[in-house]
Amino acid sequence: GGEAAAGAPEPLSTAEAPAAAAALPAWMRLYFYGMHGITLDVLVSSVRRFASSPDLRMLGFSSPYRCLLHSLTHLALEKVYLQQRRCPSAFLFNFLVYPSAHVALQTLAGPAPLLGLRSGPGSRAAPGTLDLALQYVLALYHCHVFLKRFLRLRYRRQPEPQQHQRHWPGAPPAPLGAPAPAVAGGRRRLPRDSRGVGGASSHGLPDLLRFLFFGMHGFLDEIFFTFFFNLLGQGDGATSGHTSLWSFFMYGSCSFVVEKLYFHLHYSRGWNTWKRVPIYVIFIYVWELSWGLGLRTCGACSWDYSHYPLNFMGLITLMYLPGWIFLSVYQDLLSNVLWRVQYVPTK
Repeated sequence: GGEAAAGAPEPLSTAEAPAAAAALPAWMRLYFYGMHGITLDVLVSSVRRFASSPDLRMLGFSSPYRCLLHSLTHLALEKVYLQQRRCPSAFLFNFLVYPSAHVALQTLAGPAPLLGLRSGPGSRAAPGTLDLALQYVLALYHCHVFLKRFLRLRYRRQPEPQQHQRHWPGAPPAPLGAPAPAVAGGRRRLPRDSRGVGGASSHGLPDLLRFLFFGMHGFLDEIFFTFFFNLLGQGDGATSGHTSLWSFFMYGSCSFVVEKLYFHLHYSRGWNTWKRVPIYVIFIYVWELSWGLGLRTCGACSWDYSHYPLNFMGLITLMYLPGWIFLSVYQDLLSNVLWRVQYVPTK
């Protein structure tokens, strides 16, 4: 019993968490879980597809329906994981109890289990022994890697407003649209670093975790966009969205840089949203063009806008300008939220 308790994460109860940094709200955990589930869908389906028919585009598939299922099943598995303290044997829980619950929930989640996802339009995959074995491996990953670290995330709440406005050392950025602390010359000041709960930096997630988040969010964006594009009859009629493994690195790196631009332009220069957005969009188009040229040279480019008006080399098009503007503004909101998320390292 003591061995199991020692390896269990801190409770998720907000009553037991420190007042300055509580557990992630339920809506935020569901958001992360859905995004993480889509990432697993894309990884598994792209590997299966590549194994059967090598294609350097590395296409993977999922859908908003799968995203919802992953959010709910991940939340249920979180509850199971938190019962680890009650199990008399850590080995029994980690290698039998939790994996069994994971495989059962994933199998019952819907007619298209995670590892039985179609690798493309019209293809079929019947779950079998290999699928169950891979499900078991994913269950071990969930238990020993993902949940063990994910449940160490904490959310810093906004300090209570004071009668006289003041700068709180280490406080995260104000919400989008709210004035940031001003310094000489009218510029905004990005809050200084301080130590948060459990020794975590108050500057939010470490850079590597931010990159991983943005990469997974890129999968989420593309799966939703291509799903509804197909649903509205403009695509090939597929009932799932698609993306490419390369999109993880493209979106992850692009959003990471755009976030740095946001902090610099907003907090150092005091630029408002509509002065920043043109800079974001120009950078996004340059980034997409650069990646497209590189991937096209080795036959790995997964998009072609040649049939769209206002395109350049088939790699970028002004038809998607409204979408990039929306995502640029949404990115600022995400950055403000991520600033409040802390990773509490294991002592």
